[in-house]
Amino acid sequence: DVGSQRTAEKMQEAKREPVIIDGKATAKAVRAEIKRSTEILKSKYKVAPGLATVLVGNRTDSATYVRFKKKAAAEVGFHSIDRHLEDTVTEKELLQVVKELAEDEKVHGILVQLPLPKHIDEHTVLSSIPVNKDVDGFSALNIGNLVMRGGQEPLAMPCTPWGCIELLKRYNIPISGKQAVVVGRSNIVGMPVAAMLQSLNATVTICHSKTKDLKSHLLSADIVVAAVGRAEYVKGDMIKEGATVIDVGINSKPDSTRKRGYRLVGDVDYAEAVKKAGAITPVPGGVGPMTIAMLLKNTLNLALHNNKIDPSTLVAAESEKTEPFPAS
Repeated sequence: DVGSQRTAEKMQEAKREPVIIDGKATAKAVRAEIKRSTEILKSKYKVAPGLATVLVGNRTDSATYVRFKKKAAAEVGFHSIDRHLEDTVTEKELLQVVKELAEDEKVHGILVQLPLPKHIDEHTVLSSIPVNKDVDGFSALNIGNLVMRGGQEPLAMPCTPWGCIELLKRYNIPISGKQAVVVGRSNIVGMPVAAMLQSLNATVTICHSKTKDLKSHLLSADIVVAAVGRAEYVKGDMIKEGATVIDVGINSKPDSTRKRGYRLVGDVDYAEAVKKAGAITPVPGGVGPMTIAMLLKNTLNLALHNNKIDPSTLVAAESEKTEPFPAS
């Protein structure tokens, strides 16, 4: 009858209510844990984790990122060092600045903000950062250790991919044995997040611009990580019912109703995907806030490593970890 049909429809609707993965709240919880650990480090060992940022030139976006990082570092009690150089700086001069920071015992993590001016070779500069101060986790040794099974742990891990994994873990989303599809194969997100998912026993497929029939791959995915850099590229009909969607993209889309004339959207068509997903990250407020939180986590870990401090001695801080978020 009509009544039971309506009940069935309501149940179907209730079943479709997805978990919205809150990156802001999760990042706040991670930062609170780091702050507690830092307080113990300072009182017990007289060590303050030190984060150095090197900014070359006056790009507004780069300056904004550095300001956010500096603010976050101050909030958790880190020692912060800033080097702002003109875009006329020579490669040799920049390498000297990195060398000085590498030799400074109060600095545990060095971050050179990209992009650099065209006359400077990014690879040369980044590879001059010692592995024990590679706060971005992109050195060949850290990436090598990340992808090797049973080898040494990396000293630091790429921040955005690690942030994606941290969201999955804190929302109790199963990874082991699940099908994961990563859309995008960049060195910054796609490749490292695929390695991390595989290390947690997911079966991982990496899709890219040359992949044929992307939709068929995505429809098999229990976990989708979209990191392709194209606005709303992954549509709702590409998502399996109940899948978890982690949207790394941040793109501007023209919107005349907004004061600034545009709005921020991800690589996933959120309005469509939210109807199918079991759990999904919004843009903004999803993966974005996690990147800086994990950068702080890397800095803390490098401070422990460089001072030969056993992380278990911070167990009081770790035991106060916030409760996991609700499972999807």
